[in-house]
Amino acid sequence: MHALMTSYGVPRVCLLYIYIPAPQASHSQNHLPPSLIFYDGCGQREQMAARIILGVALLALVSSHASASDPSPLQDFCVADYDSNVFVNGFACKKPKDVTAGDFYFTGLDQTANTANRLGANITLVTANRLPGLNTLGVAMSRIDYAPFGLNPPHSHPHASEILHVAEGTLYAGFVTSNTAQGNLLFAKKLKKGDAFVFPQGLIHFQFNVGDTNAVAFASFGSQSPGLVTAANALLGSHPPIPDYILAPAVQLDKTTVDWLQKQPWVDVAQEAS
Repeated sequence: MHALMTSYGVPRVCLLYIYIPAPQASHSQNHLPPSLIFYDGCGQREQMAARIILGVALLALVSSHASASDPSPLQDFCVADYDSNVFVNGFACKKPKDVTAGDFYFTGLDQTANTANRLGANITLVTANRLPGLNTLGVAMSRIDYAPFGLNPPHSHPHASEILHVAEGTLYAGFVTSNTAQGNLLFAKKLKKGDAFVFPQGLIHFQFNVGDTNAVAFASFGSQSPGLVTAANALLGSHPPIPDYILAPAVQLDKTTVDWLQKQPWVDVAQEAS
């Protein structure tokens, strides 16, 4: 509504009515038909201003949905009900009367994980799959243990960005960008105790213990379930395997070498499921 003055000094009111019907196949959801905007006592300038305000409002509404990562909680908490048969994005909620303090509690992050594997690393994940109270809260964390010269191999988290904090030791950590005109750019840095480093969502990244002593780091994620795709495991250890005639030219190796690599036991230092 916008107040104007008539030539007689009497206030004139401009009213804007917007009717938004349920989406129909005949109308694009991103376009509001002009016939659904009604004006009463509005001049051309007021009509144009109203359309601009409406456009900005709709853009803000669409952007707020597009930028959402995890479902936002509509209540204080939604503790995961692991026994529910309902399939939802995340987990169904446990009845509030059945929730206990234990649903928000996890212990063991002070314990060193076993790093006796080919990579010399191990990850203790704390996601909604292991801590039910994280469901719908949009956060998770992990502890990463590294043996001397241990490696958390190149991997990505499709659902979340990550911030890594080095608690002990010295790490060389970095990430690789998406394809650009300059190629895939590497951003990497040597990290010491007390340092932190950010890995943007979905980008391949890694950490390597450059020291001859054990190292420990803690990671925080912007999702209750960040997901994990280990690059080498996904390419060479998939089930069923990717045909060698596809992988060989893709990684610029001969088929014999690809076949040999696919037969190797690929170490999975962390899994989403408990």
